[in-house]
Amino acid sequence: MDKKVLVFATGNQHKVQEVSQILGDIYEIKSLKDIGCTDDIPETGLTFEENAFQKASYLNKKYGYDCMAEDSGLVVDGLNGEPGIYSARYAGPQRDDEENLHKVLKELGENPVRSARYKSVIALISNGKTFYFDGKVEGEILNKKVGKGGFGYDPIFQPKGYKISFAQMDSEEKNKISHRGEAVEKLVKFLKSKKN
Repeated sequence: MDKKVLVFATGNQHKVQEVSQILGDIYEIKSLKDIGCTDDIPETGLTFEENAFQKASYLNKKYGYDCMAEDSGLVVDGLNGEPGIYSARYAGPQRDDEENLHKVLKELGENPVRSARYKSVIALISNGKTFYFDGKVEGEILNKKVGKGGFGYDPIFQPKGYKISFAQMDSEEKNKISHRGEAVEKLVKFLKSKKN
């Protein structure tokens, strides 16, 4: 039986791989590139929820597929919640992981308040209905980059209860505790319950 297609509104292949690892037995996950979408999808919401919905809704209307979109970011207490929804473009529109990460370290400086969390919200549009799934992981911002794996702010984020950064974890370990992992797990439970 052919697997149903679920379009993930992202150009980030890391995210597509993460989600495919978890959802691959239920859906065929396609990225924007896979469906030939090169549009600059608007993200003008003021919350993770609004941005995720905006992206999923845009694709669903234009291409007709069931779509999921995720908006996530790093919320740093010592920076009054920044970078938040601007995580991908914190250092500018070029969306450079390295520059974003350095900006967080620079802005935070010697600030002793280093508590932070990654937050993720997934909007799923399936059969004309919208569903939301969220996840978060608490942790703290390290003083410098540690580890070579992951992407985004992973080298400076140490999850609570661990002595290593996200960038030092293998993808399986990270998926178990990550914000995206938690949101996707809720999504998977939901999709599996619909299958039965």
